[in-house]
Amino acid sequence: MGSIKKYIKKQGGLWAVGPVDILFFVFLLAIITIGLVMLYSSTYPYAYYYEGKSSYYFTRQLQAVGLGFVAMVLISKINYKIFVDVGAHLGTLVSWGLLIVARLMPEYQGTHRWVYIGPIQMQPSDLAKLTLILTLAMWLDKYHSTVVSKKPMTSEFAKRINGFVGKPVMNDSVKIIAICGGIIACYAGLVLLGSHLSGTLLMLIVGVIMMVLGEVRWKWFVIGGTALIVLLVVAYEAGLLKDYMEQRIVAWRDKDYDPLGVRWQTNQALYAIGSGGLFGKGIGNSTQKYLYVSEPQNDMIFSIVVEELGFVGAALIILLFALLVWRGVVIGVNADSRYGALVAMGIVFQLAVQVILNIAVATDSVPNTGISLPFFSYGRTSMIMNMAAMGFVLSISRSARIKRR
Repeated sequence: MGSIKKYIKKQGGLWAVGPVDILFFVFLLAIITIGLVMLYSSTYPYAYYYEGKSSYYFTRQLQAVGLGFVAMVLISKINYKIFVDVGAHLGTLVSWGLLIVARLMPEYQGTHRWVYIGPIQMQPSDLAKLTLILTLAMWLDKYHSTVVSKKPMTSEFAKRINGFVGKPVMNDSVKIIAICGGIIACYAGLVLLGSHLSGTLLMLIVGVIMMVLGEVRWKWFVIGGTALIVLLVVAYEAGLLKDYMEQRIVAWRDKDYDPLGVRWQTNQALYAIGSGGLFGKGIGNSTQKYLYVSEPQNDMIFSIVVEELGFVGAALIILLFALLVWRGVVIGVNADSRYGALVAMGIVFQLAVQVILNIAVATDSVPNTGISLPFFSYGRTSMIMNMAAMGFVLSISRSARIKRR
């Protein structure tokens, strides 16, 4: 207990001091409220047909919002610096443990993405997205001087490499970059073991974003990106990808491929988006949600949103997300520590990437990877963890050097 008290005192106390950023909070509440309305409007036919109750998804999502709100408020009141080591070490162990347990769980729809504890069902990758950010933020902050160092390494192997290249490419920064790269690879690999391709891609993208924010030199992104592309091409050509993964890539490249199978969901989503026009058909008036767009509560909810609210409504929702991300960046830039800046911007950029990928999938701009739209798509674990992540940003905002609105 004594060591815990010393740690808390060293970090500046348990509780955060100062008011939260009102603009960020208002943008967030607006998005959550619209998301709940559109979830009910998008899913009541599907819920009634498959679950026997039109409000099935809405009521369960509302419960998650309630739990998420409690988590968000609690975290926002705690001094975020308390999580520097807790989030990095304990968070990583819990995330990796749950991802391994998920792999050992019975297969569901060809994947191992969920952990079942009695009546409770959770998706560990939602927790992993947050703990990956907290972990990388700790390493990139604590060893920032090493990350930006150009001092050559002194080992014989490093000297030989530097002598061969003619430049000190093997410098002290390699140590931390290797550690961070290994952490990202472990997270992505464990998620991929559960056949969660979209989650794996998100882990890799979030990892890259955190490395950019941590001031890692661009040459390492070129080297890592090239190696990853080569690996993916080799895996695809060698037939190492699972059948459904290959089919989705083929279906994206060939718009006429299997219209009653693999491309059905995407085609129906495009019909919904196209029929929405400028102002939409009105809330509740979608046609495609009547069992045409499969599982409208998840990945393709944006297509129903566009059908009912039109281009204008969809643009306003995207604008709200953009404002939330902008305000999160303002909070991060003005945070009172590098760790706070990395966490705040990492969280809002991860949110932005997920929104972009979801809309790209719904509009057939990228292969159908099955990625959810934050605060709109049904998913109780996702909702709770997203709101908890917002709690970290709000906590950071309390001590940020920003003009209060």
